[in-house]
Amino acid sequence: MAIEATIFGDFWRNQIESNHQEAIFLVLIGFLLSFGFIRMSTRLMRSPKVPWWPGSIVSDGGLHVHHHVFGIVMMMISGSVAFALDGNSLGFNICALAFGIGIGLTIDEFALWLHLEDVYWSEEGRRSIDATVLTALVLAMIMLGARPFEIGSDSVGILIASLITVLFIFIVVGICFLKERVMHAFIGFFIWPVALYGACRLGKPTSPWAKRRYGEKNPSKQKRAEARFRPGRRTDRFKERFRDLVGGGLIHSADDEKETPPSSDVS
Repeated sequence: MAIEATIFGDFWRNQIESNHQEAIFLVLIGFLLSFGFIRMSTRLMRSPKVPWWPGSIVSDGGLHVHHHVFGIVMMMISGSVAFALDGNSLGFNICALAFGIGIGLTIDEFALWLHLEDVYWSEEGRRSIDATVLTALVLAMIMLGARPFEIGSDSVGILIASLITVLFIFIVVGICFLKERVMHAFIGFFIWPVALYGACRLGKPTSPWAKRRYGEKNPSKQKRAEARFRPGRRTDRFKERFRDLVGGGLIHSADDEKETPPSSDVS
């Protein structure tokens, strides 16, 4: 235990404190801890083996108060208070931790506020897991000092070159989003070669890019995209196993159960 404490102490002093990254580090820690706790809590609520675990908050009128409501309120309060505090104070760091906790509670129900309906345990609800991974990646990259771009103003030439670079980054990131290569887009916003790689690769067959530039206009590319992103490929199987591990199994509707043979695995 003493060894782990020493390693963490060295990491905090040498990597976090010396680079003035305490606040963003606490945001990341709060985010990961709150997301992990709320996922554990929701899975325990589903389990018949743990009847003693407290359930959801439901008002007398049957209104279900989702935990992203608490996350939004926590971010509003901690963010507002942080503006009134010194950036190097203990109170500011506490606000950063609270803000991270609020992000975790809110991102866990990303699919709910995206679809405006309770899809937490459905296939659409899997987007919350994807959003969590992307948020953690972005926070980690910011903590490690990654910056999307810097605009130099030492001279007119440097300023023009900086603006061209920024425009180029936004273009390749935008192409990644149009091709539904979301991971390339988010990482590429900080490390532009990743976005350039994603922009040069095939788009997903149902993406806005494919609908506009593949299909009847370029059937060979449409066919290649469908083969490349075919259902059940190894990457998708790995992603589903990861989603099950983090978020728990899906809950299927009664219609799905009727259509699914009893011997098949629907979890």
